[in-house]
Amino acid sequence: MRRPTIADIARRAGVSQAAVSFALNGRPGVSAATRERILAAADALGWQPNTAARSLSAAAAGAVGLAVARPARTLGVEPFFMQLISGIQAELSERGHALLLDLVEDVHAEAAVHRRWWAERRVDGVLLVDLRTGDPRPEVLREIGMPAVLAGGPDPTGAVPGVWVDDARAMTAVVEHLHGLGHERLAHVSGPPGMEHSAHRAEAFAAAAGTGAARAATDFSDTEGAVATRGLLRRRPRPTAIVYDNDVMAVAGLSAARQAGLSVPGDLSVVAWEDSALCRLTHPTLTALSRDAFRFGAAAAARLLDLVQRGPGGGAAGDTEFELPELVVRESTAPPRPNGG
Repeated sequence: MRRPTIADIARRAGVSQAAVSFALNGRPGVSAATRERILAAADALGWQPNTAARSLSAAAAGAVGLAVARPARTLGVEPFFMQLISGIQAELSERGHALLLDLVEDVHAEAAVHRRWWAERRVDGVLLVDLRTGDPRPEVLREIGMPAVLAGGPDPTGAVPGVWVDDARAMTAVVEHLHGLGHERLAHVSGPPGMEHSAHRAEAFAAAAGTGAARAATDFSDTEGAVATRGLLRRRPRPTAIVYDNDVMAVAGLSAARQAGLSVPGDLSVVAWEDSALCRLTHPTLTALSRDAFRFGAAAAARLLDLVQRGPGGGAAGDTEFELPELVVRESTAPPRPNGG
């Protein structure tokens, strides 16, 4: 007769295999009643732990997880994310760890991946990105006791320490630059409104730009960036300056403005969030907020590995504020034409 498996116990107890793993290994993540039901099912099936496998699983996994709830088509064309992942990988390699990357449908699927990785001891901890309003992931990670760092926090619940940038201050600096040039009719092409960093930028933009400012939310893609730009340019009076939440959308907006018969910066000033080679290679070159995404990713990875090394009794972990992005002024911003639009 074959020896019973975790899958057999899960079927008998009516729970997931991850829950069985938590219960059999004495780890948090299941209720007392569920743990008792699982242990009873294991006893009834005559299950015995595989001591060799348990010895192996008790060791560090030597890997860090990053699950991303973004469409692959937008992730693959955004230079910031590629630089972020490169920085993460470089730091992990330097310290003998691997990166386990997964693309998922949404944050609920991501939370399920975290549970599975932790139950299977696939990773020693995870990095979070793109925190959402009401995000379930921090609480799930706190519940299962998994080390985690938020790249781009801070986490308003305080469940996960973050390495973060003050997006509100950075946006205020952009608006002040445009106001200093004489622009009064400003617009903002943002990322999804459910993302915390998009919300912080949008709130700061609205507060600094004043009355008459316009905003359009997108998915960060060039397609939606162009659509949003065309909609904003149909407004009367139209904006004389537009701030984009990434470089890809800014380049798409530049093209849409030209197709509408407008010159940049003569008729429209353009600012990109996240400087990249795209911003330096367009004509005109794009004014952009510049931060070292590679170093930002490395800092988040280093913070997580330090957290893992300290272990459960290593004390509380606080947030780390990364340096404020620098506004690099190039050819795409200039004073507005008198009575333009």
